[in-house]
Amino acid sequence: MRTELVTTLKRQATELLADIERNKKPILITQHGLPSAYLVDVETYQLQQERMSILEGIARGEMAVSEDRTLTQAQAEKRLSKWLK
Repeated sequence: MRTELVTTLKRQATELLADIERNKKPILITQHGLPSAYLVDVETYQLQQERMSILEGIARGEMAVSEDRTLTQAQAEKRLSKWLK
């Protein structure tokens, strides 16, 4: 992964953004020698957010199963019957 100083970002923002859009590889921005932020293209960021949402849903489902907070199909249909008419 490419690493750039925050001053490089300030001076060459347009070039860095064009490079990210072209090769889809994130750039780590450092400030005072420490990691500060990542620059990623919009498409990659949105895909990561969608994946995170799916993973969070899976984790909630697994927790519900482990805590025995699940319903059978028949139980769910009975609960939802007033909306399914």
